[in-house]
Amino acid sequence: MSDSQVKPLDAADRLGIDPVGRLLFRFSLPAITGMLVNALYNVVDRIFVGRGINEIALGGLSLVMPLMVISMAFAMLFGVGSANLISMRLGQGRRQDAENVLNHCVFLLAGIGLVLMILGLIFIDKILPLMGAQTGSLSLAYARDYYKIILFGSVFMQVGFGLSHCTRAQGFPIITMIGMLLGAVLNIILDPIFIFVLHWGVEGAAFATIISQFCSCIWIFSFSRSKKAVVRLRLAAFKPSLRVVYEIMGFGSSQFILQFMGSLVIILFNTMLSRLGPQALGVSNGGDIALSGMNIVNSFSMLILMPVFGINQGAQPILGYNYGAKKFDRVYKAYLRAVGTATCICVAGFLIVQSFPRQLVSLFVPGGSPALFVFTPWALRVFMLLLPLTGFLLISINMFAVTGRPKISTLLNLLRQCIILMPCAILFGNIWGLWGFVAAAPVTEGICIIITGIFVFFEMKKLRAVIPPGGPV
Repeated sequence: MSDSQVKPLDAADRLGIDPVGRLLFRFSLPAITGMLVNALYNVVDRIFVGRGINEIALGGLSLVMPLMVISMAFAMLFGVGSANLISMRLGQGRRQDAENVLNHCVFLLAGIGLVLMILGLIFIDKILPLMGAQTGSLSLAYARDYYKIILFGSVFMQVGFGLSHCTRAQGFPIITMIGMLLGAVLNIILDPIFIFVLHWGVEGAAFATIISQFCSCIWIFSFSRSKKAVVRLRLAAFKPSLRVVYEIMGFGSSQFILQFMGSLVIILFNTMLSRLGPQALGVSNGGDIALSGMNIVNSFSMLILMPVFGINQGAQPILGYNYGAKKFDRVYKAYLRAVGTATCICVAGFLIVQSFPRQLVSLFVPGGSPALFVFTPWALRVFMLLLPLTGFLLISINMFAVTGRPKISTLLNLLRQCIILMPCAILFGNIWGLWGFVAAAPVTEGICIIITGIFVFFEMKKLRAVIPPGGPV
């Protein structure tokens, strides 16, 4: 074949050829930017709620959080699962199969979005009290007002978030970043208008969220249908296959379980915060205040870790493609660079949190109650004691998932989110009250880091054994 007949390399092909460092930078930077802006939106959203309504309304958002995490779990089951499978199929040169995976992804996401919306609207008054609120909690009313609006955006969230992973897996991280920026910036603009100008309260914050999700969804969906996409969405060519559905769910199962178990942990946290708060803080509404305080803690945790998730997303197509193409030297190199970058981010976040905890809490509620300022700065510091090592933990768990070992990834996620954390939280809370309950988080993180390190040691040893001469050592 002459040079003129050689097919030019597309974005997916370059995943196996371009320098790993350059690829990781090119894919991670847009993902980090998008995730960071998204995290900023969530933090700003809560700042508007705290400043524009009150600190108890922040507790209402904490009660809604488990349900939103469950919704996200399904988006990751089908979205991340499809993206991982698409990366593998592209690496194997099976582009038509990759296209069929994308078609399945859209129908699965839209279907589960409709189911979650209908069930949520029917059972909202029965579900919300199960999210951890104590009898008579003032936060419950805010939670209902917020969630009844959020439900109407379920389909947009599912499709937009799920397809964004598939777009990145094809080699278009900038497109995904633009979609995330579009939604986040629009949300930040609409929040103050709906809360401060129109005085819609938490319902205003919810309306801002679903409008933003709709716009992001339209952007990603339109690109997936365009001729620019490597794997193009062609709904008319959809060929239903249970085998493809099983493969998608297999590749996305670890992320699904992580998110779903995360929702159970949040419910446990909400329940124990509501129960332990009054005694520990010495005020009758101590449960609501503890809920609000942990909402602030989780907001900053998310703000710091979102860039790490962005690195995970940037590394995903590189790891998946090269593992499928059996280029193990590039898998090894991409993993090490991802861990190094994530660790730098976590160390920087740790230093900021440990140095300025009270000032960070004041961003949300400058006139907050004394009890809130007794609990939240302390909880912020303790909760993130092992943050410098969290980057290694998250990148490693993701590495096993995207290279076809979802069982290992699932096990590590279960240890971190359930098997170790929940017993520690219950035990420490019952022995040392609210303060011991918060301390369970870094203890769990430390145990999981050690266990994950053992798995990674043997995995890296195995990778080095199959790396050809001249590869990294």
